[in-house]
Amino acid sequence: MYSEKLKISLLQTNIVWQNKQENLRLLREKMETLHGETDILVLPEMFSTGFSMESHSLGEPLNGETITTLQSLATKHNIAITGSYIACEDSHYYNRAFFLTPENQNYYYDKRHLFRMGGEFDSFSAGNKRLIIPYRGWNICLLVCYDLRFPVWSRNKGNEYDLLIYVANWPASRRSVWDTLLKARTLENMSYVCGVNRVGIDGTKVKYDGGSTLYSPKGEILASIPDHKESLYTQEISLITLQEFRSKFPAWKDADSFFIQE
Repeated sequence: MYSEKLKISLLQTNIVWQNKQENLRLLREKMETLHGETDILVLPEMFSTGFSMESHSLGEPLNGETITTLQSLATKHNIAITGSYIACEDSHYYNRAFFLTPENQNYYYDKRHLFRMGGEFDSFSAGNKRLIIPYRGWNICLLVCYDLRFPVWSRNKGNEYDLLIYVANWPASRRSVWDTLLKARTLENMSYVCGVNRVGIDGTKVKYDGGSTLYSPKGEILASIPDHKESLYTQEISLITLQEFRSKFPAWKDADSFFIQE
C-alpha cells in the first residue's frame, strides 16, 4: 500500500525503571487516543525498561511479552510501532530496535554503536547490519541513540531512505550534541529525520530532558516537544515534497562514492 503522506507520532515519555508491565500498561492507555489518527508511533530507546544494563534479567526473545504486546497493539490500532527493547537471542543480548506493522511485518535492527561509557559495551552485543525498511512506498532507516554520533553509519547513498529515525535515552548533560547532530543528519542526508528521546530520571540518577524533534529535509523543525514534558505530537510528512526538493537541489549526486565495508 502506497501512502504519499505519512503521519508520524512522537511519544516523549518518562520510563518506569525496569518495570515492563507498567510501561506497557501506560503505552496501551496512550495508544487509545491514537486509533485512526497516525501511521507510525515512535517510542524512546528501551521504552519498556529504561537504559538498563541488566540484560541477563530483562532480556526477552522475539516471542516475549514486549514484542507480543506491541504487535497486538499495532494490529488493533492500525499503527506501525517503532522503538527499542532488550532482546535475548542465542545467549546474546542486544539493544534491539523494532518496526512492527499492522500487517504483521516485523523488522529488527541491533544497535551498532554501544555506549561504552555507560557500560553498554559490557552488557550487550553490537549489531553489524544496517536496516532499511520499506513501508507504504517509503524507505525508512532505523537507528538507536549513540549511533547518532557516527555519520558514516547513517550515510544516505543514492537516497536509500526517505525517513531516518533515532530512538534514544540521551542524557540532559549532552543535550546540545543531540540537537546539533539531529539537524546535521537531516541536512547531509537530505531526508526527514525524527529523533525521540525520554524525559525524567532513571534508576542510575541520569537526567533526561527530551528534545524529541522531527526535521524536514531542509533542516526545518516540523515538530518539537517541550523539554521535561511527557507529551505526544503528531505531524504529517510528504514524500512528494521530499522528492521535489531532491530534484531541485540534487547535491546527493555529487556525494563521494565510498561505501561501508565491515
